[in-house]
Amino acid sequence: MEFELIKTEVRNIIKTNENRDEKLSNICQLLQYSISYYNWVGFYFANHETKTLHLGPYVGAETDHTVIPFGKGICGQVAENNANFVVPDVSAQDNYIACSFTVKSEIVVPLFVNGINIGQIDVDSHVIDPFTEADERFLEFVNEQVASLF
Repeated sequence: MEFELIKTEVRNIIKTNENRDEKLSNICQLLQYSISYYNWVGFYFANHETKTLHLGPYVGAETDHTVIPFGKGICGQVAENNANFVVPDVSAQDNYIACSFTVKSEIVVPLFVNGINIGQIDVDSHVIDPFTEADERFLEFVNEQVASLF
């Protein structure tokens, strides 16, 4: 499915009467189902007092990484530097938290509400180097839509 078609589906999910976690879960399911190389899709949310990220709704393999300190791993780095992070090959990253041997690449895009990084969308792939600038722009769009829920 093309990104433009998926954007329409994301907007439709945001407009439903479901609660926020149900909407986020449905977005994760949509992305994983619609994009062949999106094998794990989830949201992490920041606790700025404890400087930790906490796993929210996700789809894909179970993970032990339900709490991640700022600075640790790809997600923790995004929590600190507020910028997208695309990892074409996780085996080449020194500060990568291994989730599964099947994960080959990752993209993390911060989620801003009123200029504050409140979390991020995290996508893992079983394919090396599948993410393009189009994926970054698309996930930024998803986060802009999600931000309206806060």
